[in-house]
Amino acid sequence: MEHTATIDIAALFDKQPFDKDAISALRDAAFESADSIDRLLEIMAGKESSANDAASAYKFGVCWTLLANFEKAIPMLEKASSIPEHAVYLGMIRLEQRRFADAAALFDKAAKAGVDRVECELRRAECLALQGDLAGAKQILDTHKSASSTNATWHYIAGRLAEETGNLEPAMDAYEAALKIDDVHTLATFRLAYLLDLHGDEERAREMYTRSCEEPFVFTNALMNLAIILEDACEFEAAASCLRRVLIVQPNHPRATLYMKDVQASMDMYIDEVQMRVREASDAVLDIPVSDFELSVRSRNCLKKMNINTLGDLLRITEHELLAYKNFGETSLREIKAMLSQKGLALGQNAHTKPGSRTASPMAAMLTPPAPAGNVDILSRSVSTIDFSVRSRKCLQRLGISTIGELISKSEAELLESRNFGSTSLTEIKEKLTELSLALRDS
Repeated sequence: MEHTATIDIAALFDKQPFDKDAISALRDAAFESADSIDRLLEIMAGKESSANDAASAYKFGVCWTLLANFEKAIPMLEKASSIPEHAVYLGMIRLEQRRFADAAALFDKAAKAGVDRVECELRRAECLALQGDLAGAKQILDTHKSASSTNATWHYIAGRLAEETGNLEPAMDAYEAALKIDDVHTLATFRLAYLLDLHGDEERAREMYTRSCEEPFVFTNALMNLAIILEDACEFEAAASCLRRVLIVQPNHPRATLYMKDVQASMDMYIDEVQMRVREASDAVLDIPVSDFELSVRSRNCLKKMNINTLGDLLRITEHELLAYKNFGETSLREIKAMLSQKGLALGQNAHTKPGSRTASPMAAMLTPPAPAGNVDILSRSVSTIDFSVRSRKCLQRLGISTIGELISKSEAELLESRNFGSTSLTEIKEKLTELSLALRDS
C-alpha cells in the first residue's frame, strides 16, 4: 500500500500538463498523511535543481505554496510569470502575509489574463474587505450575486465581509452556506472553525479544524489552532502530532516551535498534576485516625498513650520502638501488623519522614496580592478588549481573570502554574500590557 502511494505521488508530480485537475489530484494524494507529505518533499528535493523553465518553476511554486513554504514558493512563482495562473498563487501568498494591496493587484492581474474571472474578483473583494474598503468589497460581491447559488467562494467572501463589520453570526451562516455548496471549501471551513472556537463551541470547532487539516495551504493555521484545542483537552500526543506536521515543512516556524515547547511543558505539567493528586490522596489516607480501625482496646490505648493518633503516625514508627514501650506486647504488635498488611502497608515504612513534613499546597502558600496601581478606568476594563490570541484568552478564562486589574495582580509564576499556560502566552500578555504601560506583579 505504501509503495503504491509512493508511485502515485511521483507519477502525479510528473503529470503533464500541470493544470487545475493535475494540481487537485496531487494535492489530494500528497496531503493524505504526514508520510505522504514527506514523500512529496523527497520528490521535490530530488528535482528542484532542474526547475529552470517557467513550467517547472510554476509546478514547484504551486507545491511550495500548498506546503505553506512561502520563502521557497515566491521566487519559483516569479520565474513563472509567463503562466497566468502564477498570479493566483502569488496573490494567495500575499493575502496570507497580509499584504492586501499587493494581493488585490495580483488577483486583478490573473482575472485580466483570463484565469477564472469570477473567482479572482471575489478573492480581490476579500483583499479589499481586509484593507478596510468594505464598500468596494460589497460592490464586487453584488456584481457577482448571480453566482451565489452555485459558487461557494461567493458565500465565503460574504462571510469575510460580515466578519469585518463585526457581524459574526451572519458570518458563520455564510460559511455554512459555502460548505453546503462545497463541503471541502478549505477557507470557509477554517473561518467557521475559528469563529466556533471564539464562541466556545470547542467540540464543533475541533471537528472543523480537523477537516481543515485534511486540506493544504491553510493547514498551518488549522493545525496550530487544533493543537491548542487538543492541548486544552490534555491530548498532548495528538497536539504534538499536529505541530510536527507544520514543522516537517517549516522546521523553523516560530509559532509552531513555541507551541511545541508549550505542549512538551504541558506534558510534564500534567504528570506533575497527577503526582500531586496522588500525594493529596495519600495524605488524606495518612490522616485517618487509628480509632477508625478495628483494633483491640489494649492496642488502641497503647497507641493513644504513645501519641500515635493517625495512620501516618503509625507508619512512622518501627516495630522496635513499639515493643520498647511499656505494656506493648507481641499480641498487639501482630494485630497492628495484620491490619496494616491488609491495606498493603507496613510499620516503619515512613520512618524517614517527620511529622508535618508534607509539602504545602501551592494555593495555600499564595499570599493575597496587593491591589495593582494604575489608571482605574484601564484596570477595570475587560481583558476581552485586548487583542489576545485564542490560546491566551482561554488561559485567562481558565484562571478566572476578567479585568486588566486582575491580570496585573498576578505574577509570572502564578500564571505559569496554570495548566497549558506556556511561555508563548506569557510573552504575548507581557507585550500587550507593556503597550498599556502596565506589567505583571513583580515583573
